[in-house]
Amino acid sequence: MTADALVLDPAAQDLLFREARTANTFSDEPVTDEQVQAIYDLVKYAPTSMNMQPLRVVLVRSAEARERLVSHMMDGNKEKTSKAPLVAILATDHEFHEEMPTQFPHFPQAKDTVFAERPVREAAGSFNASLQVGYFIIGVRAAGLAAGPMTGFDAEAINKDFFSDGEHSVLAVVNIGKPGENAWFPRSPRLSYDEVVTTV
Repeated sequence: MTADALVLDPAAQDLLFREARTANTFSDEPVTDEQVQAIYDLVKYAPTSMNMQPLRVVLVRSAEARERLVSHMMDGNKEKTSKAPLVAILATDHEFHEEMPTQFPHFPQAKDTVFAERPVREAAGSFNASLQVGYFIIGVRAAGLAAGPMTGFDAEAINKDFFSDGEHSVLAVVNIGKPGENAWFPRSPRLSYDEVVTTV
């Protein structure tokens, strides 16, 4: 691939993709609310079906909430979750359709037609919120921070503990901060273009 095939600056390509890694340790430098808001104001433009925005983000800042969250993580994720400067719980809001008349104004009926049934909302919401999760991780990297996304946790316990209304489902827990010492595992192989892409 030639260098001019991509328009994004090579340094930005490295920051967001090639050199970006899942961090397992973090420095003590805090992550501010201003940084998180800047991240959100960037990633809110993630593409979704019918402009739905089902992702919800819970910032776990208090010691009490952090302790509760850590108790629901798999053993291998407990220590890094307890020590990260900031942890975010990313979840699907299954009542996302309530905002559809505003978010998709040229088809406001979608709220009461397309998304009237809970199973439809669960499927569409989880898929589109997962797209938003991917963009959230890229946004964290764009802020010069490292992300440590995890799915190794007791989802039912997190849902009961942090989303007692029954209208949200956790998708991922993401540790956020500046990387610390020995933050990276060796990079694992990726599939090649020819292993993934076919032309018909």
